[in-house]
Amino acid sequence: MFGECHGHIFMNGVNYREAVALHKNGVNKEEIRKRLAEYQKAGISFFREGGDYLGVSSYAARIAGEYGIDYRSPVFAIHKKGHYGSIVGLEYETVREFAALVKKAAEAGADFIKIMFAGLLDFNTYGRVTGTGLPLSEMKELVHICHEEGFSVMVHVNSAETVRDAVISGADSIEHGAYMTEDTLGLLAGTDTVWVPTIAPVGNLAGRGLYDEDAVSQIVDMQTRNVRKALSLGVHVALGSDAGAVCVPHVKGLFDEYEFLLAAADGDRARLDSVLAGSEQIIREKFRRK
Repeated sequence: MFGECHGHIFMNGVNYREAVALHKNGVNKEEIRKRLAEYQKAGISFFREGGDYLGVSSYAARIAGEYGIDYRSPVFAIHKKGHYGSIVGLEYETVREFAALVKKAAEAGADFIKIMFAGLLDFNTYGRVTGTGLPLSEMKELVHICHEEGFSVMVHVNSAETVRDAVISGADSIEHGAYMTEDTLGLLAGTDTVWVPTIAPVGNLAGRGLYDEDAVSQIVDMQTRNVRKALSLGVHVALGSDAGAVCVPHVKGLFDEYEFLLAAADGDRARLDSVLAGSEQIIREKFRRK
């Protein structure tokens, strides 16, 4: 089985606040060991973490080897004050403060840096992303700082313009990347940047009545079309489910994501598996401290 290239071990797939409460008095070690054991049983031996501010992923990274899992973590994600990202990380106001957080992550044993470049999808309104993205000039500076410190960069990003700017900034992986344009897909095709489209967090909402069903369907269709185009262009598409997000249970979420990507590949399993294997290898090689 392929690895999980984007997950949050502290989340429970049901309710974010309940997940946080579970670790409010310190890492619930029993719960994390239980989840790692589930991945081990499913034959999933690679996990790239999306970060948290609770110390959970750091603990998971320390013990994952006991379960035969190669676990990579940014420790925490980094976001600009006033922008989306507090649910998984720490904030900065100035570039100097950002650089200090990169050093803090390094001291805590981070394998890479995760930066929040934009907000969340609005599941009730097709085409809308919450909040505003960072300007290209700032993206470039942040990515440069990380690279200078020997880190690859994972970026959370959505919206056509912001995804394009994230690719131009030199980010090493694009997480989510909703509403990407054909031009941006073309830019991606000429790089070794990996795209993790995470369709499952939206696709698994269908039929649950939690959000506008038409908007959910449109978002899934859009992302599926873009993955199909990306595969045709030779973009490095990786398998990552955003495990732990609402309606994306650990382990099962990865299998759900695979099915969404398989649909985008028009059922061509051999072709999809070849792309996923290559992309995961890039992630394994790049997303570790140099």
